[in-house]
Amino acid sequence: MLERMGRTMYRCQHLLSAFGLVLLTSGLFPQGGQAMAQAPCPTDHDKLLAALKANVKASGGPANGGFETNEWAAVVARDGAVCAIAFSGPTADSQWPGSRLVAAEKANTANGLSLAQMALSTANLYAGAQPGGPLFGLQETNPVNQAAAYAGDPKTFGSASDPLIGKPIGGVVVFGGGLALYDGKNIVGGLGVSGDSSCADHNVAWRVRAALGLDKVPAGVNPNRKDAIVYDVEPGGKSASGWGHPLCAGTEADIATELGAGVGGSIHK
Repeated sequence: MLERMGRTMYRCQHLLSAFGLVLLTSGLFPQGGQAMAQAPCPTDHDKLLAALKANVKASGGPANGGFETNEWAAVVARDGAVCAIAFSGPTADSQWPGSRLVAAEKANTANGLSLAQMALSTANLYAGAQPGGPLFGLQETNPVNQAAAYAGDPKTFGSASDPLIGKPIGGVVVFGGGLALYDGKNIVGGLGVSGDSSCADHNVAWRVRAALGLDKVPAGVNPNRKDAIVYDVEPGGKSASGWGHPLCAGTEADIATELGAGVGGSIHK
């Protein structure tokens, strides 16, 4: 009898512990297991939208050397949660629909792999992530948060109520278009731009970051000590610096040189 009562009490204790764990995790991870943002957003939707439209040719801005198509932009706070998303065209499908998530993942990458004292752009990661490189396999280290990535009403994509807002997106991108954000005191998050060639995306991101006043980059890996794109990948695929990115087909490198957003590759060397 006593043995049976002991077993019953043991089971009850386990049930209570499990119930308590459910309550705890539901409090920590609301909305279907998605952690909500805690760090402040370095900008807001309206500011991001205005900066993006002013720096994309298709929406009235300057040329960036690529296809000159409309673009998506996303910002993550320092904790990795998406906190602003916008697109430059008149409707959500005026730019590549897939670029919404690519932009967010670029922002996540630049933020996640940059520090207060040194920035890495997504363009800086290309060479090292190739087979045989010291960063090979980097793209597999932080999987995309699929529960957040494919949730919500598509009609709200790119708006102030985009369903990604407040949620970590994850993902690692190793080509141009992602930059860390600095306010002059510290690193405050990351910016991602997507919808054109990766080289043009880098130029647009560089311009948008400057327009937001979040370009106080302390240092980087290229000769300018910044996170500019480094065009030193040779035809054989090797990068002299180890941080290189291949040239794209347009005049992106020339524009990057004019902006101070690129090193090498320009016909105006």
